[in-house]
Amino acid sequence: MLPRVKIFFENGNLGLVAPSPDGLLGIACTGAAVSTTFALATPYFLTSLSGLTPLGVTEANNASLYKIVKEFYQQAGEGTEVYLMAFPDTVKHSDMVDITNANGAKKLVDATNGKLRGLIVSRTPAVGYVGTTNNGIDADITLARANAQVFAEHYTNTKYAPLFVIIEAYGYNGNTVDLKDLTTENYNRVSIMLGDTVVSSKQAAVGILAGRLAIIPVQRNIGRVKDGALTPIAAFVGATPTELADVGAIHDKGYITFRTFVNQSGYYFNDDFTATLPTDDYSHLTARRTIDKAFRIAYNNILQNLLDEVPVNEDGTLPATMVKAWQADVENAIVQGMTVNGELSADVTTGDNGVTCYINTAQNLVATSQLKIQLRVRPFGYPRYIDVYLGFQITGA
Repeated sequence: MLPRVKIFFENGNLGLVAPSPDGLLGIACTGAAVSTTFALATPYFLTSLSGLTPLGVTEANNASLYKIVKEFYQQAGEGTEVYLMAFPDTVKHSDMVDITNANGAKKLVDATNGKLRGLIVSRTPAVGYVGTTNNGIDADITLARANAQVFAEHYTNTKYAPLFVIIEAYGYNGNTVDLKDLTTENYNRVSIMLGDTVVSSKQAAVGILAGRLAIIPVQRNIGRVKDGALTPIAAFVGATPTELADVGAIHDKGYITFRTFVNQSGYYFNDDFTATLPTDDYSHLTARRTIDKAFRIAYNNILQNLLDEVPVNEDGTLPATMVKAWQADVENAIVQGMTVNGELSADVTTGDNGVTCYINTAQNLVATSQLKIQLRVRPFGYPRYIDVYLGFQITGA
């Protein structure tokens, strides 16, 4: 076995019953080649909608692709970085995120050398496509969820470049009862979006979701009301306007969708679910993105110690002074990369940085060549249910 640093994600610890590299996303979608300027299965880097112009990509020759990019920049703003790769209309959602498919989204992630934090997946089949419906949506989405989890875990475990995947709930039949309950699955690196800006669309407005994710910090929920309404002036769930749709039922089944609030104009996201159990520590993108950022920082910091010569005690264990120095070094890296940015729940005025690194000094490094490090970061809480008890105050009665 090659010498290495490996970080394991702990689970079960929570007891749950401005553009930056943290928001760098890749879009994998259906497209059509344009002469010699835009090729399929080829990665392209964009910073604005106008970046499609030199590629020869227009709304006329690439309608669905253009819509995704347009809505991304309407939400994220010009200057936001994103990678794009298009595929023929025969390539299914599950094909794009099949880790064994060398010409799928794997090619896009590899081209960025692991810089992508998330992948957005959309497909527009050829006119006349009639898919098989399963659980209220195209049957391929079931396989795509499983493939996407394997895809994301591959880059986390072998490339040390963790990422999440957003997939549209393609082909929704309009019946919420038929929808698969995603809160019974175990895909904590995958989110499914349902709802579009076009009435009766079989796709989802993943460009808007991507645009919101690209510009908010890792700990920020996509549905945060203080961030204001989303850009679309109309939103639908299948053929039904969002205002009339059974958003509550869709929400309860773990999908990301649009919602409205009484006396608030515009549309918002309902929450940031991943397709997994509610008790999973990473059942929301906020937790997923937060822990993934901590992973990247910790890996880069701890990697510097790999195969270094380390003084040990007579029994092969590490000196306490060295352990304390290593612990402080790792913690400081997380503090500088996250705590100072307000991305962890902490109070630096009291010395609470929201991160703890622990190394057991009893480990015999000489005998095993293995060093186990426990690293914990503290997430934020999110008030999802607020109850207010209102009544009259009467004095002197």
